[in-house]
Amino acid sequence: MDARINEGYTITDSIHIGETEFVLGQSGSKPPMYVTWACKGGDNYYWGHYFSDPMEAKKDLLIRANEELEYQMERRARAAEKQPKEPDKERER
Repeated sequence: MDARINEGYTITDSIHIGETEFVLGQSGSKPPMYVTWACKGGDNYYWGHYFSDPMEAKKDLLIRANEELEYQMERRARAAEKQPKEPDKERER
């Protein structure tokens, strides 16, 4: 598989949450050396956070993915609350 590159940064890690992917990119030549982006469709990178420390960049990647996961879980829980409840089988008797 070919390396993914955006704005001169090689994508080294990614986490998919729903339709959003969060990626970590590394540059060998320009500071800051690390960036995290949200990404849609495999090539639409946006909302970059830039770092000089690799561990801070990795931490940001995990935080961003976790925030999206929590958001998706809350949306699903709210949607489930709005669904009509099935009648209780015991009460039907």
